[in-house]
This record gives sequence, C-alpha cells and structure tokens, in this order.
Amino acid sequence: MTDTPAAAAIITVTAENAQQTLIDESFQRPVLADFWADWCAPCKQLMPVLEKLANEYAGAFLLAKINADEQGMIAQQLGVRSLPTVMLIKDGQPVDGFAGAQTEKFIREMLGKYLPKPWDRQLEQAKTLLAGQQYSEAASLLRDAWRDSGQQSDIGLYLAQCCLAQNRLDEAGQILAGIPMADQNHHYQQLVAELELQQTAAKTPELVALIEQLEQQPDNLQLKMQLAVKYWQDSHAADALETLLQILKTDRNFADGQARKLMLDIFSSLGNKDPLVATYQRQLFSLLY
Repeated sequence: MTDTPAAAAIITVTAENAQQTLIDESFQRPVLADFWADWCAPCKQLMPVLEKLANEYAGAFLLAKINADEQGMIAQQLGVRSLPTVMLIKDGQPVDGFAGAQTEKFIREMLGKYLPKPWDRQLEQAKTLLAGQQYSEAASLLRDAWRDSGQQSDIGLYLAQCCLAQNRLDEAGQILAGIPMADQNHHYQQLVAELELQQTAAKTPELVALIEQLEQQPDNLQLKMQLAVKYWQDSHAADALETLLQILKTDRNFADGQARKLMLDIFSSLGNKDPLVATYQRQLFSLLY
C-alpha cells in the first residue's frame, strides 16, 4: 500500500509528490523537509534522529525525506546549499530549520515552537468524547491536560463542563472559582449559570431536612451517617466523603466500621484516578495509621 502524506509520519519526496507533500500538506500540519545524500556522513547520523522523532510524534508533523542528488531541482528551488539541510515548512513557507547535524534536544525544541502541545491534543480528543457523552473518559483526559498545562483556562472550562454533566458540582465549583477574570468568557458564564441551577436543584427536601437536623444536633454521629449516605445517593461525593471523615475523626470504628466501609465503597465507585479519591485516601490513611 502506498503511503499518502495524510496517513504517514515519514515519506520519501519525489518530483511527482513534491507539491502535495511539501506545500499542500504543510497547511494541515508542519512538514520537516530533510535534504540528504548517500555520500553525506552527517546526513546518515541525523536521519535516525529525525525518524525517531517522527515516529514518536505519530503524525503530528510529516518528515519528508529528499535525496538531494536525485531531486536536485527541488533542492535548488528551496535554496539548499549544503547537506544535511532541514527545513520546517508551515502554510506553504519555510519558517525554521538548520544546516548540519544537530542534537535531538535542539530538534525537539525547534519542533516544540510549531507543534501542538500534548494537552492541546488531549483537549481535542476530550471534546470529541464530550460530544458523544462519554463524560468519564473525557474527564480523565481533561484532568491530565489541566494539570500538565499548568491549569490552562480553556481546558479547565471543559473539565468543569464535564463535571457538571457528571453531577460533580463541588469539583466544578472549585475549577470555576480558579478561572482568572481575563478568561471568564461566554463559556465560563454559561457554566456558572448551570452550576447555580444544579446546586439549587440538588438540594432535595430530604437532604435539606437532614442538614437542618444536624445543625441542631452537631454531635449526633448516627445523623451524620444518614446525611453522608444521602449525600452519596444525591451525587454529592465530596460532601459524603467529608462527612464520613468527620465521623471517623470522632469514632474510627463507628457503627462497627460501617462509616469506614462506606468511604471505601465510594473510593471504589469513583475509581483510583478520581482526585477526590486521592485526597480522601491520604486523609483516611493518616487518620487510621
């Protein structure tokens, strides 16, 4: 099967595919054009490094290998004067490059200026998952992307959207509270309004009644246990875990270990990657051991 630029990470350039490979494809993704020749020792040192990166980046850029002896006209048109020469072509124009062999670190840094960051790719994947209502999978990607990007606001907004769809109101609220004012755009305003609506709707009469009873009897552990169960039933995971932790701080074996068991059941239901699990597992471990 013949590779096309759109399907390949690496392709050999010929006179027939040069326009498609070097120009047309550069409007879709960066093209790294490597001019080399059989007699050129530095070319042979450089090419394995470029091929390794092309495979690692899995098509984020196209490595276009051009034998300068066989494709002299292309080399001449692009002003190649020595080998190896590497050009980064974007939107039909060379935008960067180097002559001679370079280190992998140097090449990575050059590519990093023009390639999407890993978290940008994760965001796009998560948007697709969100469109298909695959909220759990999208949330996992978005949490990683939000952390790795240094809490980039647009990623945070999509994570908050995902949390709202999962009725994770506490987490959504924490994320939205951290969005800088400069990034509080229309998407942000929509999510804040949705959060407020869900918070109002989430307070069922039974839940409100238990909260009010506990305000009158703050030391009643049985009442706290009932409230924790109701919080969990109504999808308030953070409130449920916090209430159970408060019970265990008072009595580590309350109700023959039922408070601890419910906490562990919630951990299991949420999954190990959930940030609430990581937070409350540490606190539970510190408390018990």
